Amino acid sequence: MANNSNRKMTREEAGRLGGEATAKKHSREFYQEIGKKGGKATSKNHSREFYQEIGQKGGEATSRNHNREFYQEIGRKGGKK
Repeated sequence: MANNSNRKMTREEAGRLGGEATAKKHSREFYQEIGKKGGKATSKNHSREFYQEIGQKGGEATSRNHNREFYQEIGRKGGKK
C-alpha cells in the first residue's frame, strides 16, 4: 500500500515501490550486466570450497523439495538441448 495520510510507509512497501520504479527505468540487459559484475566480484572474494559448499546445500535442499518425476523432467529438458 502507498503512504496513507496518517500512516508511515513500511520498509516492505518502500522497498517494493523502489524496486518497481527501478525496474521501469532499466532494461533486461542492465540487470544482466550488473549480475555479471556481481558474479565476478563474488568469485574474487570466495574460494572453490565456498562454491562447493553452497552448491551442496542447494542440491540437498532441492532433493528434499522435489520427487523423482521432477528429476526425470529436467533430465529430459536437458537432453533436448
